Amino acid sequence: MDDLLGLLRIRVKRGINLVYRDSLGSDLFVVITMGSEKVKTQGVENNCNPEWKDELTFGIDDPNQPVILEVYDKDTFTSNDKMGDAEIDIKSLLEVQKMGFQELTDGTEIKRVKPSGDNC
Repeated sequence: MDDLLGLLRIRVKRGINLVYRDSLGSDLFVVITMGSEKVKTQGVENNCNPEWKDELTFGIDDPNQPVILEVYDKDTFTSNDKMGDAEIDIKSLLEVQKMGFQELTDGTEIKRVKPSGDNC
């Protein structure tokens, strides 16, 4: 715990128009990994537009380790189907946090970046 730089809270909200893997939809869950820590959201059954609204917290001990998100369709008798993944570099987030908001110039805008085909 002495090497902990801080905590990172990740909110997993929803998926939109995901692929059907079963006849009624997909039984989806998300696995998030950062370094040796791995957590999983609750599963959402038979839904290709799942809403999780899960909050997961990680301890940051190495800013060079990315956050990896993987979406899976749960299968009962076979291995789970991987539906997609994303990797998030948190170094820039930590650099902004170190800056503090007092150093931002007038007109600077901080906003959320929504995933798209260009940035995922």
